[in-house]
Amino acid sequence: MKAWQVARDWSIEGMELAELPEPAPGPGQVAVRMKAASLNYRDLLTIQGKGGVTRLPLIPFSDGAGEVIAAGEGVSRVAVGDRVCPMFFQSWIDGKVSASSRRYALGGTRPGVLQQVMVLDAEGVSRIPSHLSFPEAATLPCAGLTAWRALFEEANVQPGDTVLVQGTGGVSIFALQFAKLAGASVIVTSSSDDKLERARALGADHTINYRSVPEWGKAAAEWTGGGVDHVVEVGGKDTFAQSLEAARVGGTILVIGVLTGFSQQIAIPSLFAKNLHVIGLSVGSRRMFEGMTAAIGRNAMRPVIDRVFGFDAVPDALRLMQQGGHFGKIVVEFP
Repeated sequence: MKAWQVARDWSIEGMELAELPEPAPGPGQVAVRMKAASLNYRDLLTIQGKGGVTRLPLIPFSDGAGEVIAAGEGVSRVAVGDRVCPMFFQSWIDGKVSASSRRYALGGTRPGVLQQVMVLDAEGVSRIPSHLSFPEAATLPCAGLTAWRALFEEANVQPGDTVLVQGTGGVSIFALQFAKLAGASVIVTSSSDDKLERARALGADHTINYRSVPEWGKAAAEWTGGGVDHVVEVGGKDTFAQSLEAARVGGTILVIGVLTGFSQQIAIPSLFAKNLHVIGLSVGSRRMFEGMTAAIGRNAMRPVIDRVFGFDAVPDALRLMQQGGHFGKIVVEFP
């Protein structure tokens, strides 16, 4: 089988397409023929040597979907022919997050999804909604689930709440779609008027171009008449101060990304003065994934895909993510 590996060094240029033996499942395992994968910013960081992984070679990427082609002894929860997604955290089935539940992560401490056949524990896969294609389903395990957990497992978004979403990348667009399903009002920020127009077409109630309105936190607070209930924070050091400004007293800031880098400086007085809840999170459990896919199925929701690349063009897909010009998800389709 073919697989992409980070092999020569930690860089996009250090990746190579390799021929590897096709694995077979043992007891309690399934073999999944992968059909599609999607890109996350975490994958780019890992390939660049910034993901905490030190040993080469590494099969990268965290998000994917495929079909079960073989099942080992004792497997009953899925069957040959089922369309499934591998879970990012292979050992986090249910319950609260813990060090042990986060130990085995695809594309990091475990080989990722950029291989034609994966062998996984049967407990570490879950069926996908029947109306979705493999490329659409491949966007769900990380980006989709992170947005879902933020809004409904951590923030408990209710009808009538206001959610501010930063940017138009994968997690942000999922957050927009999920928040609208919940009956919330959504504010979207971006530096592109074209992307803001596309966000409005998806249901955004208000949009702010942060280049023309640098004090977008104040603008969002004014639009709501007192501040937003929930901020989906993806930027990091260049956006957090504005998120504090945008949030209402008693509001929630959900930190799910650091696209502009890290900072040790936090405006502690604002946290006290506004009694804010700041929650850091990444991805979620299989139980959360199954709640999300049930909602996607009930509402016939479709993920937003910006562009699909062939399996041989993985480096080009990564460079597009590096440029940051996408709206929604970037996907790789397998042969």
